[in-house]
Amino acid sequence: MERLWFITNPGSGSTTRAKCDALEAIFEARGLTLIGRTEFPAEAMPKGASLTREDVDTVVLFAGDGTINAALSALKDWEGTFLILPGGTMNLLARSLHGTLDPQAIVQAAHHATRKIALPYVEAAGHRAFVGLIMGPATAWFRAREAVRKGALKRLFQAAHVAWNRTFGGSGIRISGVPTLGGRYQAVFVRPEEGALHVAAVDARDWSAIVQLGWEWLTGDWVAAQAVSESLAGELAPRGKKPVLALFDGEPVSLVPGTAIRAGLSRKAFIATCGESR
Repeated sequence: MERLWFITNPGSGSTTRAKCDALEAIFEARGLTLIGRTEFPAEAMPKGASLTREDVDTVVLFAGDGTINAALSALKDWEGTFLILPGGTMNLLARSLHGTLDPQAIVQAAHHATRKIALPYVEAAGHRAFVGLIMGPATAWFRAREAVRKGALKRLFQAAHVAWNRTFGGSGIRISGVPTLGGRYQAVFVRPEEGALHVAAVDARDWSAIVQLGWEWLTGDWVAAQAVSESLAGELAPRGKKPVLALFDGEPVSLVPGTAIRAGLSRKAFIATCGESR
């Protein structure tokens, strides 16, 4: 890790300009060369060919799940290395790679780190999710969550009203490929594991479960809520007659019924500092 391209999302709330400046100071102090930077979404993601021409060896990602997903998708054919720093709410990828959630400490440890690992992902219709895929009526809550992050209270109440009606007023989503999950669900969360898919289906019909589900969705890990049934699967697909809204690491995509959802594994492109000396 010597020649870097730095990708951030200043609008995420966790990656302020001051924090980015502090990381860039660490790059300089460690003798690392910052070739360029991208502030997404105001600026387009860099092209893999451009990074190769500039001899960039590592893309540093300091952002939330959605921006990280967008960068990994845009650079899926690039042959360089990625360093993921915690710049979001849950930081599941950063936690799995580094343990610590101190971005500056991670950069220092990563400078001479030699271990690179592959990451599992969920794949469907050409889209990938490294944290997780969510399907079903409850995906409407993502608009309310974005309003919370942006502090838009009027939009929050409007989005929450629509999400509530869609989540608890409809018939729910059905899936095939998981025999133990034969009902209709407000949401189905699919998390990648190496060689398999972890499936969590939410069926929240009582008031206490509804309130908890909504709160967990807005504040963090909704899978921690009650009324969640879990199973493992090799492949699954949404059932029905209409397209299904799916969130790939928080980014909305429409899937047609019957679309195969499978597990995949990336190449060994991600720097892991767990156990590395600083």
